[in-house]
Amino acid sequence: MRSVLLPALLALALATPATFQPSWAQTQSSDIKTSHALTLGDAPKYAAGFKQLDYVNADAPKGGELRLSTPSGFDSLNPFIPKGDSAPGLGMIYETLMAQTPDDDLSEYGLIAETVEVPGNLSWIVFNLRAEAKWADGKPIMAEDVAWSFEQIKAAGEPMLQLYYANVQKAEVLGPRKVKFHFSGPKNRELPQIMGQLPVLQKAQWEKRGFDKVTQDKWEGSGPYRIESVESNRSIVYARRDNWWAKDLPINKGRYNFDRIRYDVYRDQTVAREAFKSGQYDFRGENSGREWATFYDFPAVQQGLVKKEMVKHDRPGNMLGFIFNTRREKFQDVRVRRALMLAWDFEWVNKNLAHSAYYRPSSYFDNSEFAATGTPSPEELKLLEPLRSKLPKEVFGPAWQAPISDGSGQDRKNLREAAQLLKSAGWEIKDGKLVDAKGIVFTLEFLMQDPSYERMAAPWVQSMQRLGIQLNMRAIDSAQYIRLLRSFDYDVVYSGWGQSSSPGNEQRSYFSSAAADNPGGRNWPGIKDPAVDALIEAVVQAQSRADLIVATRAHDRELTWGHYNVPSFGLNADRIAYWDKFGKPEKYPKNGVDFMAWWVDPAKAAKLNASKPQ
Repeated sequence: MRSVLLPALLALALATPATFQPSWAQTQSSDIKTSHALTLGDAPKYAAGFKQLDYVNADAPKGGELRLSTPSGFDSLNPFIPKGDSAPGLGMIYETLMAQTPDDDLSEYGLIAETVEVPGNLSWIVFNLRAEAKWADGKPIMAEDVAWSFEQIKAAGEPMLQLYYANVQKAEVLGPRKVKFHFSGPKNRELPQIMGQLPVLQKAQWEKRGFDKVTQDKWEGSGPYRIESVESNRSIVYARRDNWWAKDLPINKGRYNFDRIRYDVYRDQTVAREAFKSGQYDFRGENSGREWATFYDFPAVQQGLVKKEMVKHDRPGNMLGFIFNTRREKFQDVRVRRALMLAWDFEWVNKNLAHSAYYRPSSYFDNSEFAATGTPSPEELKLLEPLRSKLPKEVFGPAWQAPISDGSGQDRKNLREAAQLLKSAGWEIKDGKLVDAKGIVFTLEFLMQDPSYERMAAPWVQSMQRLGIQLNMRAIDSAQYIRLLRSFDYDVVYSGWGQSSSPGNEQRSYFSSAAADNPGGRNWPGIKDPAVDALIEAVVQAQSRADLIVATRAHDRELTWGHYNVPSFGLNADRIAYWDKFGKPEKYPKNGVDFMAWWVDPAKAAKLNASKPQ
């Protein structure tokens, strides 16, 4: 299950979203429990009445400014709808009913909601709101706000959210601070937590503004920050709210410490790195292995003014890579997709362009117990056998492994296999070009918003040429890219899917037939496969952790053998660099960096200011 629109600063600073099964889920439907948290395990890490998160400094000082960069321009302050390009950091404005912590990815704890009530049959959930929960204008957060927020998001929100809430039948206001959500369909252990992640908006304000409208109004919510200033496509500044109602909750102590947070837009990452080097912003997460190895040796690093760290984490890995749009006829034959995959030489790219910084994932659920291994277990076969006629025969053999090359950049063995696959799919070479039976030349366009991707695709261009295929690369601005992505107007894009510690309902938005034609959805390859749909439902309806592992491994097999993308880089660590003005907790939580638990250290900041070149 993916957590969406959570209040956050950086993706790498968030807890990895998780699903759960309440510890009472096996009780009878008449057994209703009230709890401060929901958990997948036997009990949440933090019991009722906990004082603070284990890893934070509860006495962290408040103050100072944090300056960040963002690669995408923006023209909207409404992050909930599939219109416009929303600004970074908006999750700090609003809050959700419950929240996860970076050190407990199996649980959610009450935020706006003080407690929850769930029956054993998981047919509904009740949230009891805190009496002290207030909007920025001092008015209380009411159950009516919660119900209204759900109704608007389900009707007009991002397509992924609409699929997310597909089995949430209705919201019912039971009292001023008591709201109930009714569920439909088979028992779904994720739905209570999904509702805990609901963004709550102030009905009175948003009714006037219009929920489904792109807006640049500086709206306020109930979260720790407000928008101080904004300049579309250039910068946005947030200011910490001194009167934030939730600042003393145990889940928030020691967090949200910066007085001001500023994002500046740098569309070109080379420019962005130079801006960081010159001290234009304070913190950078680095996604390039090559730049990590070569760029961060400038004088400020040598002098200790800039720190760099590689922070290991336990999050499941992302399946990143070149994704084929199977809505286009040329990609509908799996043999073609496999051939194109064989043409990209990961070993050469990793060694020569990324300083051997990565491994290549062979699973959509890399770095987790959900990755398929070996041959299918008897339990997996119970799910797979009824679908045998609809699945590739390879699904019933050893788990898929990403192809390995000799690292030469022109592996003849892999290219010969690719050529044979293309020939068997009806393509042949004529006058040095690959054509189909109608004489149509095989051409590809790689669409990207980050020109730096050209480097890792360049060797692919050469291999494609040897197969008679012309691969063109087109870099466009973020607004155009998002528009084309939302309308599925592309051949190949570089993207992927983040997974959680407990996969579930988000798989519908990622890979289901229902999401394939849903504008703005995340089924980038356009998968429309009844077997995939059936295995997604097996994941969603799993009734125990053991069942979930079995179902997800089976799901992983059909995805990997479908060859919908060319897997690229795997890494189970966060690369971070920062100017040495911060204090931070003594240890990192298991899921990586929680930057919201850092703070500006006045002494370090003063020393840094005195040491920086003017």
